[in-house]
Amino acid sequence: MNILILGSGGREHALAWAVMQNPKCGKLIVAPGNAGIEMIAECANFDINDGAAVVGFVEENAIDFVIIGPEAPLAAGVADDLRAAGVLTFGPSKAAAQLEASKAFTKEICDASGAPTAGYARFTEATPAKEYIRAQGAPIVVKADGLAAGKGVIVAMDEQAALDAIDDMFGGEFGAAGAEVVIEEFMEGEEASWFILCDGENVLPIGTAQDHKRVGDGDTGPNTGGMGAYSPAPVMSDSVIQKAMDEIVKPTVLEMAKRGMPYQGVLYAGFMIKDGQPRLVEYNCRFGDPECQVLMMRLGAQALDLLLAAAEGRLDQAQVNWADDHAITVVMAANGYPGAYAKGSVIKGLDTLPEDSKNMVFHAGTAVKDGAIVSVGGRVLNVTARGESLKEARDRAYAMIDGIEWPGGFNRTDIGWRAL
Repeated sequence: MNILILGSGGREHALAWAVMQNPKCGKLIVAPGNAGIEMIAECANFDINDGAAVVGFVEENAIDFVIIGPEAPLAAGVADDLRAAGVLTFGPSKAAAQLEASKAFTKEICDASGAPTAGYARFTEATPAKEYIRAQGAPIVVKADGLAAGKGVIVAMDEQAALDAIDDMFGGEFGAAGAEVVIEEFMEGEEASWFILCDGENVLPIGTAQDHKRVGDGDTGPNTGGMGAYSPAPVMSDSVIQKAMDEIVKPTVLEMAKRGMPYQGVLYAGFMIKDGQPRLVEYNCRFGDPECQVLMMRLGAQALDLLLAAAEGRLDQAQVNWADDHAITVVMAANGYPGAYAKGSVIKGLDTLPEDSKNMVFHAGTAVKDGAIVSVGGRVLNVTARGESLKEARDRAYAMIDGIEWPGGFNRTDIGWRAL
């Protein structure tokens, strides 16, 4: 079959890598793709947030199946446009994608379904928001309601940081995403992610992972889009998973169906776990980045079969065949990230590294210039490895990093430290 993947990051490179291994995949096109994706698939350049443009491309290229990678096209309703044109699509509708596109909407769903989550309040003006912060005290969490490219959440450890976050959000730092703000109780515990495929009715868990949000070793410094991840996450024990399914995921999926917006796609649930009890931190309506990289490394070719089952409404007949293994990915980012960073620095040594079922470098912010791989983003490479133990996977990943020559970049040296 002819398959189109929308997106340009490490997540989409990992999806493309897994999909390509499945014999069902005939032709694979990724839009817009990146330098790494170009090595394994055809890339196309058009506006992936424009539903009409996507549908037109699909019809011109006889595409049988579309996998939507990032959140922006989902929030723009591209999945709806594709389905209206009769195209088999993986990804939730615009209405269902509100689970990520609006923090306030997710809180409403939690209230209606009884899902345990942080206490919260919603504000559209700065003054009452600041009064609420002063009354609650710190630490406290301030969230832009809408999509802010993973940067609209401020975990304020003191009151002034929270008040500054309110000024930033209502001052336009996050654009329309900050027009409404959700202020949440600070939850203590260990954070982990769980990925569940949904077909509107049935659910199928496909793996746990743990991300490293802070830029520096020891989880220090500002939050980022993610500096590395590993799978599985030991904190997601069988009992925690059962509670999360019974108290959070299934009630959410039921509530969404009840509201006439059945959820079809991947539900990425972030939990805070304390004393064996999970509470929902947030939902995302697409695979995490960099969590997708470790999941695809472990799933391999079966990933396409699972995504098709979700899109075709037959998850009740599907199952995941897990190897008893571990995967880890280490993000290499441009110097200065998550603040200002330079683009265009040359990356050498990638062509000397192994590329197989246990070792892969997934590209994120890369391009080809004058025959060389150059950085064009903040998070640039995802050095990913599998092993029989997490330590073996970690050692493999860091050995690959040793072979990369990139003075313009940096990485954390402690990915996986919680589990190890």
